[in-house]
Amino acid sequence: MKTYETKEAFKNELIKRAFLFVSEFDDIAESERNLLKGGVDRSPAQMLAYQLGWMDLLLGWERDEQNGIKVTTPAPGFQWNKLGRLYETFYRQWEGSSIQQLQAEFTQRVTAIIGLVDSFTDQAFFESGHRQWASSTKSAWPVYKWVHINTVAPFTTFRTKIRKWKRG
Repeated sequence: MKTYETKEAFKNELIKRAFLFVSEFDDIAESERNLLKGGVDRSPAQMLAYQLGWMDLLLGWERDEQNGIKVTTPAPGFQWNKLGRLYETFYRQWEGSSIQQLQAEFTQRVTAIIGLVDSFTDQAFFESGHRQWASSTKSAWPVYKWVHINTVAPFTTFRTKIRKWKRG
């Protein structure tokens, strides 16, 4: 997993990957937003909904912990080894949205994630044990790893998926 020297380096990578990913949808016809193509497991709308769902979870985990609410990861009623049902909730939540609406929501969430990163001290961001939600599984990762695997990493891998979808 990629490591970062500073929060600024993390944010720069997040912004870069987010822009590259979301701009891939600029030329997707609205009539094709729900189209599945061979070799790609999600439609364009589902890819964006997936990213929105995970960013909303990250933001919600921190909001709940700050409000003294016990955080259940990945979400109440869902288990880490059975995430398919959780993804379905992401898709249903955004199913009536246009590609442009999904892109706008995506950009808003990225801005919120940057604010989240800024809200942490360097120690709380880069060291384990500073957030209950980041220590809720067997691997108590630092917050930055949780944010990375739910933003930068999928923005990168899903960019490959949307590009393959376009070629299909």
